Amino acid sequence: MRVELDVPKCVASGQCVMAAPDVFDQRDDDGVAILLQEHPGEELLDDVREAVAVCPAAAIRLVER
Repeated sequence: MRVELDVPKCVASGQCVMAAPDVFDQRDDDGVAILLQEHPGEELLDDVREAVAVCPAAAIRLVER
């Protein structure tokens, strides 16, 4: 799987970080999301799906192979 983050769409809510802290973080200056792992392991799939579901800006996309 591959995670895509549309940074310009991010509204810095932090929901992705709470759902998948091993995959996302936030910039210190403005809180915009940072993608830590573009290809997280299968063990993180549920967390990433949750992050996609709770993102208020729909800025995260999960591309499954």
